[in-house]
Formats: sequence, structure tokens, C-alpha cells
Amino acid sequence: MKIVLISGSTRGDSVNTAVLATVRHILDDLPGEYESVLLPVGELPHYEAELERTDGSPAVRAAKELVTGADALFISTPAYNSEMPGVLKNALDWLSRAQGENPSPLTGKVAAVTSASPGARGAVDAQPGLTGLLARCGVRVVEHEPVAIGSTGTLATEDGRYTDADAVARLESLTRALVAEFAAAGDRVEVLV
Repeated sequence: MKIVLISGSTRGDSVNTAVLATVRHILDDLPGEYESVLLPVGELPHYEAELERTDGSPAVRAAKELVTGADALFISTPAYNSEMPGVLKNALDWLSRAQGENPSPLTGKVAAVTSASPGARGAVDAQPGLTGLLARCGVRVVEHEPVAIGSTGTLATEDGRYTDADAVARLESLTRALVAEFAAAGDRVEVLV
């Protein structure tokens, strides 16, 4: 199963990227074969229709190919004014566009959504807007109680990932739900080595 990891933050020390590193570690411990790849949303230009018409961005083409070839998405976002940041919305705008007669790369994908921040609420306010946008793009968002990793500055870390037992347990539950949703959908699981 190939999973594209998408962080809504471009900071080098992003707590949301640390969440995705934790998810990657969780996948390593689950039964089955998983490939996880980080999509660098900060490399995408601002969405613009003229650029789309000319197919002039190698970063956009690479992002579309990556998501088209994936089985699922795992997205972790901060909250900026209680919404997902513009860089994440921009990436989803690009990925939501149909490619000629082909549907958009997002159509039919399964996704898990989480959030993280140094604040106590863990950026949970950004999740409804993100899940709504994904649903409008034809993505099957995993039904799971919201997982928001808050107070990240107090959580134990190791090698850029969280080791806090509660945070890991909640992320593992969401990761297992993503894997189960994909399996239940009857999609073909491609083992990538």
C-alpha cells in the first residue's frame, strides 16, 4: 500500500511533519507492506489557471503523478486562524484538477486527517474545513474521532518523531483506520519494495 504523507506546514521543525514521521514509524510496525512518501507542498507554485493550461510546472506534474500512483493520503495540518494554511489549500487546489479526460489525482483516494500544534487544542479547528474540501474533491475521508496532537512542545520525541505514548496510540488508531478503510474498499493493494 502506497501512502502519500502531506504536511500542511513547510517549517523545518514542523510539528505536523513530526506527526507524519510518527505515522511512518507506526506503518513500519504494522503487518503488511507499506511505502510512505512525503509530498513537499512548499515546492508547488501558487495555483494559476494559465500555468495549469500550459502544464508549465515540473513540481505540479510530480505531485500529481505521486498522488495518482498512491493508494491513500495521510494529512496533518496546523491551524491558521482556525483553518488549514494556504500552502495546503494550494496543494489541494492543484491536485483537485482533472487531467484531460482523467479524473483528478484525488478522486477515489482514501485519506486520514489529523492536526498538531503547540497549543492545547492541537489545531483541531482546521480539520472540518480540510475534511469538507477533501470530500468535495471525491476523497473518502476515514471516519474516526478527531485526532489532534496538542501541547507538542511538552511531548517526548526521538529522531524527529513523537514517542509520547498517548500521541502514538491515537495516531496508531487513525493509521489502522486508514489501512482498514482502504482494505474494505476492495482496492488492489500494491506491494512496493
